[in-house]
Amino acid sequence: MNIHNCNLNIWAHLPDESWTKVANIYKSMPGWLGYTGGIPYWYGQETDEMFITASVEPSGLSFYAQMEQSEWDSWIGRFKAEATRVLGFEVGEPEEGFE
Repeated sequence: MNIHNCNLNIWAHLPDESWTKVANIYKSMPGWLGYTGGIPYWYGQETDEMFITASVEPSGLSFYAQMEQSEWDSWIGRFKAEATRVLGFEVGEPEEGFE
């Protein structure tokens, strides 16, 4: 298992309508478990061998995960593609030039 971190250009200041769409994307993603204490989880929680969690940070929507590299690449790739389609702008990592 590997640790993964990813920040996306989905900013806290986006309108509530956009965040409702993000919440719907969360629910459509593989491994969705729901919210615990307002924090979304997929596959498990930090005490489990495999998990993904997300939070909204100044750097954008931040994911933290523990899983195999190939599974992570597939999952985050799917999230970015779906978010791009639903939100109407290209979703990616600010560090890679996405604004």
